[in-house]
Amino acid sequence: MFFHGGGWMFGSIGKDSYDGLCRFISKGTESVVVSVGYRLAPEHRYPAAFDDCLNTTIHFLKMAKEYGVDPSSVIISGDSAGGNLTAAVCQALVDRTDLPQPVAQVLIYPAVQAVDFHLPSYTQNSAVPILYRERAVFYMMNYLEGNLQMMEEFLEGDHVPVDLKMKFRKWLGPDNIPDEFKVRGYKPRVMASHTDDVYETHKQVFETHFSPLLAEDSVFRLLPKAYILTCEFDVLRDDGILYKKRLEDNGVPVTWLHLKDGFHGIISFFDNGKLSFKSGKLAVDDIVKFINEV
Repeated sequence: MFFHGGGWMFGSIGKDSYDGLCRFISKGTESVVVSVGYRLAPEHRYPAAFDDCLNTTIHFLKMAKEYGVDPSSVIISGDSAGGNLTAAVCQALVDRTDLPQPVAQVLIYPAVQAVDFHLPSYTQNSAVPILYRERAVFYMMNYLEGNLQMMEEFLEGDHVPVDLKMKFRKWLGPDNIPDEFKVRGYKPRVMASHTDDVYETHKQVFETHFSPLLAEDSVFRLLPKAYILTCEFDVLRDDGILYKKRLEDNGVPVTWLHLKDGFHGIISFFDNGKLSFKSGKLAVDDIVKFINEV
């Protein structure tokens, strides 16, 4: 299963978007790739994309044999917003006893939380193309049906009450980020403010279908082994690192590739003529290798 990126607003399964990547993975792994054309925001808000990806996955798990697929060998994957959907769908399936469980999950620079936009990667890479800090939050708010007039407050963390700030610190605090990722001009910042109307308007961000990093340990313990790709020059770098830590802390095996010269969206440039990047090809080849070894 593959869920494409695009901030829940863009991207498609078409030849001008993700079809080439899916065909490359299919050929390289000799596997069936189901690329899901889920509904997009702002016409279709949260949880439309999640519902589409979950329902498609459930349907395929039930009907896999009709496609010549072993239902016990299904891998769920996606990049960026698709990585968010991958994590959320895998979590939604852990207590389904009527379905075979996915054998693995592939999370490609996933967005897994909408609580703290002052993590090291968000501050260090706030103005790095192709995903700026404000643009990332703009996509989240459009998917959520948030109030864009409150974007500045949302960026500052005014949507997070103090009790939730304290609760999530054990998972989201900068202490969970290795020191090697803090040397590039990072200055710690404590989110101190909270505004009731900003919280009420955006409180769906605390649902695990939206922010899968916030799921309880009891859910994480049941998740399948994972492959996680992160890029140094990406606001979502630390989302992937934090999700990796939560998986490992709960005994889930993780294969991690960090591209020190990578940027958000790099796998879309693995075979793009003059705009191709070696790191993009390296990443896609590594994903294929992981799938072949599952």
